[in-house]
Amino acid sequence: MIEFQNTMNLIYLVILMIFVGVELISHVPSVLHTPLMSGANAIHGVVLIGAIIVMGFVDPHDYLSLTMGSIAVFVGTLNVIGGFVVTDRMLEMFKKKPKGGNQ
Repeated sequence: MIEFQNTMNLIYLVILMIFVGVELISHVPSVLHTPLMSGANAIHGVVLIGAIIVMGFVDPHDYLSLTMGSIAVFVGTLNVIGGFVVTDRMLEMFKKKPKGGNQ
C-alpha cells in the first residue's frame, strides 16, 4: 500500500509540474526566450552525458536496455542540436544588416 501511495504522489507531482511549467512559460517575454532556450539546451547536454554514462553500466547482453538507451541518446542528441540551431536562427534576427547596396 505504501508503494502505491508513493506512485500516486509522484503522479500528482508530475501533474503539478506540468501546470506550473505551462504557467511560467506562458508569461516569459519574447526577449527572454532565446537566453532561456540556450540555457535549456545546456541542461539537455548534461542530461545527455548522464544518459551515456548510465549506458556504460548496462549489461552487454541486455539488448532491450541497450536498444532503448541508444534510441534515447540519439533522440536527446537531436534535441540538443535542434535547440542550438533554433537559438542560432533566433539570434540572427537581432544582428544588424549592413547598410548600402553591397551585400
